[in-house]
Amino acid sequence: MSRQEMLRKLSASQFAMWELHLYLDTHPTDSQAMSLFRKYEKRTAELKEEYENRFGPLTFRAGEKAAQWLEEPWPWETQGGSE
Repeated sequence: MSRQEMLRKLSASQFAMWELHLYLDTHPTDSQAMSLFRKYEKRTAELKEEYENRFGPLTFRAGEKAAQWLEEPWPWETQGGSE
């Protein structure tokens, strides 16, 4: 799976989790929605871990490799300007 594809999947999972979170603010007793929220919460964590293991940290606070991005080529240093 490419970097962009992983980011899209992670973004979609985070979006679904956030929307469920908002729904649960007004429907706290909906057990089906809570179950779905937990499913997306787990999936988001799995995708984030997989992404960071393959491509490095998503945020500057993520793990021991926090400065790894400094060692990689900058966008203007790669052919075509992007990956």
